[in-house]
Amino acid sequence: MTEITGNTKVWAILADPIHHVKTPQALNALMRGRNVDGVLIPAHVGAEDLPGFVAGLKSMRNLGGFIVTVPHKTAIVDLCDEVSEQARAIGAVNTVRRKADGRLVGEMLDGAGFVAGLRQGSIEPRGKTVYLAGAGGAANAIAFALAEAGVSRLTVANRTRSKGEDLKQRLERHHPSVPVEIGTPDPSGHEIVVNATSLGLREDDPLPLDAARLSPDQIVAEIIMQPEMTALLAAARERGCRTHPGRPMLSCQLELMADFMGMRP
Repeated sequence: MTEITGNTKVWAILADPIHHVKTPQALNALMRGRNVDGVLIPAHVGAEDLPGFVAGLKSMRNLGGFIVTVPHKTAIVDLCDEVSEQARAIGAVNTVRRKADGRLVGEMLDGAGFVAGLRQGSIEPRGKTVYLAGAGGAANAIAFALAEAGVSRLTVANRTRSKGEDLKQRLERHHPSVPVEIGTPDPSGHEIVVNATSLGLREDDPLPLDAARLSPDQIVAEIIMQPEMTALLAAARERGCRTHPGRPMLSCQLELMADFMGMRP
């Protein structure tokens, strides 16, 4: 796309605040690479205005879809006309496609992006035992994606045990063949260890798990992208572990989002 015309298709990202998002730069570049006559714009929408704004988007005929981020991922579920079974179970949506008739179809791609990032790094989760630190929004999506990928056992460790128990129950309901356990800060006994918390964004954050219990035969993966070398990954390397940073999750998820929303010539 060299200029915006009446033929240009529009996509958006909805957030509050909006100033920090990097998705417009990334997906506009992706569309240029795909020769798509389209543009993705940032939309600063508060929670109280979200229902009315989304209702208006349904009647925008040149809208391809939109991405949803903090704090709207949960609220958007009930504003979509359709959501995938997995997104409904997770209780959140981050990508929405607009059909030609105006119906909105929602999906949660955080977890799929993480699993695709693992595979891009030649790490296959199928058949592996996985320790997952966290039970928040991103952790929920990743847990369901790992279960969908066929892990042999999943341990959920969260500071608030009740949130971990809630995630465990929903996983068992939708993926009964995958054993799910509630864990402690000890990640030993698992082949893949995943930090799906926000711990590591700040220099003074505590580690999300007991790194002293890591062993060289484990793979330690992050969802945090900045800093790329988190304190956990640094500690894991000191213990001889293979590490996997957070950035592949983002790059893979952007491709999945673009495909889901129909960003193609």
